[in-house]
Amino acid sequence: MENILKRLKRGEIIVADGALGTLLMQRGLKLGEPPESVNITNPKDIEEIAMLYLEAGAEIITTNSLGASSMKLQHYSLDDRAEQINLLAVEAARRAADNRAYIAGSVGTTGKLLKPYGPAKPEEVYDSFYNQIAALLAGGIDIVCIETMTDLAEAELAVKAARSLDTGIPIMSTVTFEEKPRGFFTLMGSSIQESAERLEKAGSDIIGSNCGNGSEKMVRIAKEFINHTQLPVAIQSNAGLPVRSTEGMSYPETPDFLAANAAAMLDLGVQIVGGCCGTGPAHIRAIRIAVDDYLQLKSSK
Repeated sequence: MENILKRLKRGEIIVADGALGTLLMQRGLKLGEPPESVNITNPKDIEEIAMLYLEAGAEIITTNSLGASSMKLQHYSLDDRAEQINLLAVEAARRAADNRAYIAGSVGTTGKLLKPYGPAKPEEVYDSFYNQIAALLAGGIDIVCIETMTDLAEAELAVKAARSLDTGIPIMSTVTFEEKPRGFFTLMGSSIQESAERLEKAGSDIIGSNCGNGSEKMVRIAKEFINHTQLPVAIQSNAGLPVRSTEGMSYPETPDFLAANAAAMLDLGVQIVGGCCGTGPAHIRAIRIAVDDYLQLKSSK
């Protein structure tokens, strides 16, 4: 497939996939079990979910490796299988995509705070990211997707590790924000402007936000990113915030509601739209329709 950065440079809009963990829980993943363990125990589930997103119109398929750094897997005594878990994640995604979509190697937080706020040394975190991304690259990913980051220092280490392994691989870095009285900030207190500036300086090719917010708030986040960067912006919203009931946990945003806000993001200039927690193939299909309608309207003007 053509390098994604060339398409984005031409101004194209690309639809990404939706949640993995949400769908794995629907298929029996128990609370407290790492989603990445499914790569070993039932890779067919990962492949089938990827195929559902492809059929819905996604052009980016994300690997089931968000928490597959050795540091994060230590919590489940799976750190010695980190390389295998990452390779299996890519293999499942590639089997499903069959060269019809980009494979984005998902890299999430290690789950440990960096010094001086926590016990993690920067060099340890860097090495953990380096080894994970090396395995993802060996599997044949098209994009390094550094996502759901709440500490820019940790995100920068992941970008640095990816760049040291492959100077040409496209890197997409997305951050999670919370709304405060003064605006949107990461858990560590970084604004959208600071996030945009630091992620770009670190070497990211695509920046934006995923998780943590429903699509209405993500429209506002998207607007700020567009105002503070010339890089392509990616937004992957939750289907709202989770609601707990006696029947379990659910997400309130319908596919049509999320797609309407995705269309608003396109008007702002967002080039990659997809979903995060609570979204499924129906949400991505609705986004695909919204994107196609937007492009058709644009071409008719």
